[in-house]
Amino acid sequence: MKNICLVLYFSLMAFIARSQADQVSVVQDASGIKLMVNGEAFMINGMNWDYFPIGTNYSYSLWNQSDDVIAAALDYEMSLLKNMGVNTIRMYTGVQPKWIRYIYENYGIYTMLNHSFGRYGLTIDGAWVAVTDYRNKKTKDLLMSEVTKLVEEYKNTPGLLLFLLGNENNYGLFWAGAETEDFPDDEERINFIGESRGRPMYKLMNEAAVKMKSIDGNHPVAICNGDLLFSEIIAEECKDVDIYGVNMYRGVSFGDAFQRVKDELNMPIMFTEFGADAYNA
Repeated sequence: MKNICLVLYFSLMAFIARSQADQVSVVQDASGIKLMVNGEAFMINGMNWDYFPIGTNYSYSLWNQSDDVIAAALDYEMSLLKNMGVNTIRMYTGVQPKWIRYIYENYGIYTMLNHSFGRYGLTIDGAWVAVTDYRNKKTKDLLMSEVTKLVEEYKNTPGLLLFLLGNENNYGLFWAGAETEDFPDDEERINFIGESRGRPMYKLMNEAAVKMKSIDGNHPVAICNGDLLFSEIIAEECKDVDIYGVNMYRGVSFGDAFQRVKDELNMPIMFTEFGADAYNA
């Protein structure tokens, strides 16, 4: 009887632990900078994940399907990811909190929740604006409202690892939409875009991070930048951002990335995407 009670007690403690929001923080000491989850150092082995059945397109959302369909999709996909050693997935907003918890409790996989922060345009006053202008007051008010609601809804969700803002939004300052375009060759033009459009964006990202952490002190806030473009502006404007997320397609080596991020930003670096472009593949 005593043994049964002990088993029940420890099972209950394990259930309670998994039912609570995790305490996630970025800690810096003499050994460097670490991501800590519930007091333990945590190395992200991540995967960008979404779900589009054959025959569907960008308008499909798994999260609008029935619970049975969602659970079946998650059970199939997450079992594969767990077998690969994945412990974190990066997902865009739209997923309901209960499914973040479901993934974590059934497969031990955390979720990095990504708000695009205007990367692919915004609807303002009922009209679609394809290229986000971060200097515009209505744009700023809308984005701050969205991230505030996001944190309030998800802050107590078991399995949530951190919040991520954007997806190489610095590239979007040059492009007319979501499709990849060439960058200008003129260094003066690049610097002009950085100062006139990039600086307001990074400043707003930092304001968002401050607001989000005032509501939820248990989950870090990261940004997602394209390589190290405008890192000098980020160093000046994003002092309250916890993690430097980066999409980096340099091929066989990350080159000077680690040293530059350490020297220029003093942030932990997180690869939100990496690989090689077609030319270098």
